[in-house]
Amino acid sequence: MGRIIDHGVHSITCRNRHCPKCQTSAAHRWLEARQADLLPVEYYHVVFTLPATISAISWYKKAVIYGLLFDVAAETLRTIAADPKHLGAQVGATLVLHTWGSSLTHHPHVHCIVPGGGLSPDGERRVACRPGFFLPVRVLSRLFRRRFLEQLAAAHRRGELRFFGEYAALADPAVFAQWLAPLRACEWVVYAKRPFAGPEVVLAYLSRYTHRVAISNQRLVALDERGVTFRWKDYRAKGRTRY
Repeated sequence: MGRIIDHGVHSITCRNRHCPKCQTSAAHRWLEARQADLLPVEYYHVVFTLPATISAISWYKKAVIYGLLFDVAAETLRTIAADPKHLGAQVGATLVLHTWGSSLTHHPHVHCIVPGGGLSPDGERRVACRPGFFLPVRVLSRLFRRRFLEQLAAAHRRGELRFFGEYAALADPAVFAQWLAPLRACEWVVYAKRPFAGPEVVLAYLSRYTHRVAISNQRLVALDERGVTFRWKDYRAKGRTRY
């Protein structure tokens, strides 16, 4: 994979979407297109993360649960931003799905790049957020939790979810409702921060994940009889490199 043959003017690549090298040009095109959309305003980086319990069942119906993650995250941003108590404006955002963490464990979350403001309800003027503050994280988190669980329960009623193995019992509506109950009380992680170096840096970071597989060549260390060794950053230990 990643084979590149140079014949002077043209290069031939394998073009496999799983190749860590051949998607570089596609990532660059995506980045250029997103950068062209940027406005001359302050931007914020918001991340919505699914709890591990829901991540575990998303293996069985990724299209449904990842779709809900996108839709509910976008709806949450729009709803809270439109509330006059917070911003009172119509906002837009670019959302990118990540399904793994740095250690390559399953960790579905969406990154959102959001302008620090939006259009007034009548569409006649721009409403800016307070300097250095976009929207309250706890309010975003609570609405995201409530709406996601409502939509997940609705998907279950429509028969859109499938369960196997240790989760087979969740096919029963009563069992599923009981399984959901603790998720209504726990905190859901929503992260919001103004990009320190500007939105271009966050877009560049996201572009490295939009057109490639989970692991890049430079993180691979060894392949031997014990398996594959790769580097990863442990953010719970201040970004320490582990293998």
